[in-house]
Amino acid sequence: MASKKELERQEKARIKLEKEIERTEALKVYEREYEHLGYICGIDEVGRGPLAGPVVAGAVILPHDCKILYLNDSKKLTAKKRDELYDVIMEQAVAVGLGCISPARIDEINILQATYEAMREAIGNLSVKPSILLNDAVTIPQVEIPQVPIIKGDAKSVSIAAASIVAKVTRDRMMVEYDSLMPEYSFASNKGYGSAAHIAALKEFGPTPIHRRTFIKNFVNEYE
Repeated sequence: MASKKELERQEKARIKLEKEIERTEALKVYEREYEHLGYICGIDEVGRGPLAGPVVAGAVILPHDCKILYLNDSKKLTAKKRDELYDVIMEQAVAVGLGCISPARIDEINILQATYEAMREAIGNLSVKPSILLNDAVTIPQVEIPQVPIIKGDAKSVSIAAASIVAKVTRDRMMVEYDSLMPEYSFASNKGYGSAAHIAALKEFGPTPIHRRTFIKNFVNEYE
């Protein structure tokens, strides 16, 4: 027979799980509203603000009866939890599409247009065509599929949350790879964002091929 302490632990775990199921179900409001249309695709991006690296967009179509728990805005999750959920999403999703736009292209067309381009690319890389898009805050130009922009959508929709996680993990892994090639900049820890150490390295060693020239002009004399 289980001890009192063990029974209490099991009860706490049960309550915690019930609360997570309730929270997750509450994030399916938009999915339920539009499920009669067919495939619902969540769209989100990561990497608008960094000084280096690409902007990456994720497009995820979850099954209607999706049972994945702990989906949330990727920024609210630990790196370990994002990695775990990434694997679950890739295994259970109906389709996943990714879009990746290079720093050179960001410099060429600006970050907003590059973000839209990444999102269009992610949609185009889906193995099935969605009936409707749930987007985190934006309306994507040049897309014929109906769209629903949702402010802070990655915290309000399981589909957008899943897209944010896939995009974040994908980009973070790319930056870790860049770190192994250019260790001076600590890309594995700062992911290309303008940390003090990153800016110091930029001033000492100069820009790399993955730095966004239009983003670093305030830090590097060559680009002032």
